[in-house]
Amino acid sequence: MTHAEQLANFIQQHPNLVVLTGAGISTDSGIPAYRDKEGNWMHTAPVQHKEYMTNHYARQRFWARSLIGWPLIRDAEPGDAHDALTELEKLGYIKLLITQNVDRLHQRSGSLNVIDLHGRSDRVKCMSCQHDFDRLPLHELSAKINPQFQIRKATARPDGDAELETEAFKDFKVPDCEYCGGILKPDVVYFGDNVPKESVFKGLNALEQADALLTVGTSLMVYSGFRFCKRAHEWGKPICSVNMGVTRADPILDLKLDAPIKETLTGAVKILRKVT
Repeated sequence: MTHAEQLANFIQQHPNLVVLTGAGISTDSGIPAYRDKEGNWMHTAPVQHKEYMTNHYARQRFWARSLIGWPLIRDAEPGDAHDALTELEKLGYIKLLITQNVDRLHQRSGSLNVIDLHGRSDRVKCMSCQHDFDRLPLHELSAKINPQFQIRKATARPDGDAELETEAFKDFKVPDCEYCGGILKPDVVYFGDNVPKESVFKGLNALEQADALLTVGTSLMVYSGFRFCKRAHEWGKPICSVNMGVTRADPILDLKLDAPIKETLTGAVKILRKVT
C-alpha cells in the first residue's frame, strides 16, 4: 500500500480531523525549514523574545537582515500541499487547521478555518500601545531610512530573518511606532514568548471534538505544537504524521508516514475525491 493510500485510509476512518502543520509544508514554496530530518537546527537559533525586547542591537540586526529575508515569505506562493489541505477542508474532512508557520500560505491557498499558532509575519505590532501595522510599508521605510545598508546575498530563514553577520548592523536605524515611539515587533511568537492562550484553547477544544489529529511537515520539537499530540494521546485520539524524518511524537503515533509531503497529500486527495 502506498503512503497516499495509507493516508487516505486514515482520513476515511477518521473523517473529522484537526490538522497541525509546520515548516515542511512550505519548503516547496521556497521557504526553508528550521530543522533537518534528524530534528537538528539547520540554521543558527532564531531570535529570542527577551533579547529582541531588551537589546537594541538585536533589533538592529533583525530589521537589517529582514530586508533580505522577509521578501522570501512575502513573495511566496502556496504549493500543491497547501492546496491539498484546502481541498480536504472543502471535502469536509478538516474541521480546523493549526499552523506553526507564519507565512499565511494556507489562507492564500483558500483554507478558511485556520489558527496561526505562532502569529503572522505580514503584520507588525507596537509592544507599548498595541497598534498593529501592515509590514510592507514598514519594510519599505526601513530600506528608505537606511540607504547606507547595501543589500547582500544571504540565506533566508523561515521566520523572515536571514543568515548574515556584519558590522553594518550597528549603524542601522530601526523604525519606531509612529503613535507612541514604542518598539515594533513582527506579530510573531518568538522563542521564549508564549503562544496566545485563546489560540491554544480554540485548538484544544476542536481537538477534543475531533476523530483524530493529522500532523504535516513538522518535527514537533517545539512544545507549542507537540502539546496537541500529547493531549490527543491522553484523550485516545489517533495521531498520523506525514513528515520527512523523526518527530518528537514518534513514540505515540498511530501512523507514521516518513514520506514526501506533496506527493502523499495530493495522492490521498485524488483517492478521496473518488469516494466523497
